[in-house]
Amino acid sequence: MTNPKEITLPQPAPRRLACSRCGTEFGCDLSGECWCAEETAKLPMPVKGEDCLCRECLRKAAGATSTAG
Repeated sequence: MTNPKEITLPQPAPRRLACSRCGTEFGCDLSGECWCAEETAKLPMPVKGEDCLCRECLRKAAGATSTAG
């Protein structure tokens, strides 16, 4: 009989997304190790109708938020 602890499931492939602001394609790793987790800038969840942003747009949005506040 196979031990369930020995079964390894394949990791899902990163999602391919297009930035909501500029259209640049990038990958998002559903395991929680997405590149955005490495960013120091943290923004609220996307506004209605918007999805993830690419690294450059995330940094621009964070800069606009920090200078506006």
